[in-house]
Amino acid sequence: MTNNLKATKRESKTSGDLNNLRSKGFIPAILYGGNNPSLKISIDEKLLNKVFSSDSFLSTVIDLNIDGQTEKVIPRDISYHVISDKPIHIDFMRITKGSKIILQIPVIFKNNKDCPGLKSGGVLNIVRRKVELSCSAENIPENIIVDLANLEIGASIKISSVKLPENAQPTITDRDFVVATIAAPTIVKEPEKPAEDVPAEGTEGEAAAAEGGETAVPSKEGDAAKKEDKGKDAAGDKKPASEKKQEKK
Repeated sequence: MTNNLKATKRESKTSGDLNNLRSKGFIPAILYGGNNPSLKISIDEKLLNKVFSSDSFLSTVIDLNIDGQTEKVIPRDISYHVISDKPIHIDFMRITKGSKIILQIPVIFKNNKDCPGLKSGGVLNIVRRKVELSCSAENIPENIIVDLANLEIGASIKISSVKLPENAQPTITDRDFVVATIAAPTIVKEPEKPAEDVPAEGTEGEAAAAEGGETAVPSKEGDAAKKEDKGKDAAGDKKPASEKKQEKK
């Protein structure tokens, strides 16, 4: 897809000139390539926003109108402000007829609703969101389309199964690389907490009784008997002194 964009020649050279240009709503740019010399230009930021796209802008062919003269160009590099993340400078390259160009082309997935693997809970695992292609300057694809229809869980989508635009080849030629897979759903089950064998309060005696053991049950009578036995023990075999003398005789 080709977009139209207007630009103006600029004479700004210093960083102060460039900052002044940006403050007025223009973005500095440079045009290079082909048989013509490089050209310093500026573009209205409002006009650029109409064709700017983070995914496909660097692979979009643009008819650049510079003071009445139109050239077919393609963006090659964008510099961004470190805080605002707005573009502050753009490099454009002239497209020369018959030449080859290498570009990162975005991958788009379609027919998600017709994919049995996704319907049954599978997950689309995207390995490459962009694929680098070598293509003719006159036929630059806007994107690469991957059809997910009829793909089951476990399917692996390799570049050989993707229909590429005419006269376009991947720059990676030594292997049939994977673009995406339909992965099985991953369910993380929390392990069960082991039950602690802690007897409830007051159940130890009950358990012993159930097994035939004896359990001491405190009572008032028992306490009185204990006191009496202690008294006897303390007294021992003490007898009157007269009785002791008679026993000696």
